[in-house]
Amino acid sequence: MANSKESVLEYHNGGKIGITTTKPCDTQEDLSKAYTPGVAIPCLEIQKDESLAYNYTNKGNLVAVITDGTAVLGLGDIGALAGKPVMEGKSVLFKKFANVDAFDIELDEKDEDKIIEICRAISPTFGGINLEDIKAPKCFEIETKLQEMLDIPVFHDDQHGTAIITTAGLINALEVTGKNIEDIKIVVNGAGAAGISCAKMYKKLGVKHIVMCDSKGVISTSREDLNKYKQEFAIDTEAKTLDDAIDGADMFLGLSSAGALKKPMVAKMAKDPIIFALANPTPEISPYEVVEVRDDVIMGTGRSDFPNQVNNVLGFPFIFRGALDVRARKVTENMKMAAANALAQLAKEPISDDVKKAYNNPDMEFGKNHIIPTPFNRDVLVWVASAVAKSAVEDGVARVKNYNHNEYKAKLRAMINN
Repeated sequence: MANSKESVLEYHNGGKIGITTTKPCDTQEDLSKAYTPGVAIPCLEIQKDESLAYNYTNKGNLVAVITDGTAVLGLGDIGALAGKPVMEGKSVLFKKFANVDAFDIELDEKDEDKIIEICRAISPTFGGINLEDIKAPKCFEIETKLQEMLDIPVFHDDQHGTAIITTAGLINALEVTGKNIEDIKIVVNGAGAAGISCAKMYKKLGVKHIVMCDSKGVISTSREDLNKYKQEFAIDTEAKTLDDAIDGADMFLGLSSAGALKKPMVAKMAKDPIIFALANPTPEISPYEVVEVRDDVIMGTGRSDFPNQVNNVLGFPFIFRGALDVRARKVTENMKMAAANALAQLAKEPISDDVKKAYNNPDMEFGKNHIIPTPFNRDVLVWVASAVAKSAVEDGVARVKNYNHNEYKAKLRAMINN
């Protein structure tokens, strides 16, 4: 559904998030507890044991959504303040889908080291940090260094969100087609934050043959203009262009620009190919164009009006929910893979009537048009958050003691039903 400019601006008028109290402040006694003199008591308790901040403040359910405005959606470097509506929107999704409180912080600073220092300095306030819309390759360094110095999860969603969800889709697409993960050839078009993170996760999953392209063509060992992140994916090949690389490919992952994948290229792909065309709002190729060429394609886009939407809202709210609930010190690679596997498994579960009604599709079931759960599937909270929490405990990065997986899943289920 197309929205008019006026309706969108009206929706955003006044902002999209606010602050509400969780305890009463209606009497003199309430006031004396909320602030002075009573507030000194939890302050002194936290001074003696900083872990008690998770008990006596909102730290354990609060995420910072931080950007420098250098890579906002498909708009590019529009500046920190212009990116604020997006960061507010991210905070809305945290709250709406996983009941995580999030607050947006737009930094009028583009220096990598200064951004790291700012994030370090404000980190005691939060249970986690969601980095957002920071351009590559700077985003890699910022996340890595903050993960090393902080004891709370730091997660750059532009990288890992897309990787987790497309990995879930890949797992199920391989099941539908019967292909072996070690035999497939994947072409990634777009070597920014998301493309590189996706390729890394596919390798961890077991993919052996990945060809990556950037705006100059195939990333090969013959090129001398590659940064260290692209060099990891440089291969010895005579292929120079996307058109060269796509020949015989089992999967195309597009994180590039509208129209980048042409119909003749689709025709050259292997039998039962997977196409994730994720450029927004206009994908690298539309599903309508694909079916004009062949009918054996498993197709996904970033749009909600086509099947198999790759939507990061399936990831970040629930990943942080699980991480926060076990007071995780970081988001590990195993936690990310656990989230991907949970999404893949959930897509195979019976689909509720509510979800079918939301998509006006009474026949919706696992198959080539449903390899990824929909954002309206409320069970994502239970499956992903619990998988992430369990993995955090197993990886030894959780602070909670005596974690009970079944009890935690029941708690999440109750959140859905309330």
